[in-house]
Parts: sequence; C-alpha cells; structure tokens
Amino acid sequence: MPFLFTLLTIALMVFALVDIIRRDDAQVRYLPKFVWLILVILLPLIGSILWFAIGREYPQQGIRLGRPGRRETTPATQAPPAPPAPPQDRRTTEEQLADLDREIEEWRLKEEIAKRKKASGEEA
Repeated sequence: MPFLFTLLTIALMVFALVDIIRRDDAQVRYLPKFVWLILVILLPLIGSILWFAIGREYPQQGIRLGRPGRRETTPATQAPPAPPAPPQDRRTTEEQLADLDREIEEWRLKEEIAKRKKASGEEA
C-alpha cells in the first residue's frame, strides 16, 4: 500500500510540474512560477495539491470534461458581438441644465394651453 501512495504522489507531482511549466506567467496566481516549482519539488503532495487548488488559474466556464476517444464535431462558436457603446453627451453641465429648463417651460406652456382650451370649451 505505501508503494501505491508513493506512486500516486509522484504521478501527481509530475503532472503538477508539467502544468506549471506549460502555464503562462499571467495564468499563475499568488506566487511566481519559480516558487511554485520549488514548492512542488520540495513538498510533492502538499505542493501539488496547493498548486491545483489555489495556484492555477482556471477558465471562467470551469473545467471541461470531454468524453475520451470521441471528438466533438460542433464548430467553434464565436462570442456574440459586444453591444455598441451608448452615445456620449458632450454638452457641458450648464447646457444640459438650460435644455432641462426649456423642456420644463415647454411642459408648463402645454399645460397652460390645455387649461385654457378646457376653460374656453366650458364657457361656450
């Protein structure tokens, strides 16, 4: 039984070392790659477990588990295009406030006209 445990530890260590070496520096978290390599070599079981638990950056979708011996034939889908940026208002604050004042005055005048029409309609 100790032989099997040793064999599994060595296999895990080799897998972790290969994974660390193949990773880009941007995909390694918390420590530099060199420190992760030393950690996995000096503490094979603990270092490997820590590498796969916290040191490695996984994709946002999680880990993909495919069926062995079978290739997916679906074409690669492209990400949908990003929505266009909303238009930016390049007016100054004073210009925006002036436009709001004009709009308020316009609504006030429309209400006044509606009141006068209603009043003149009742008198006639």
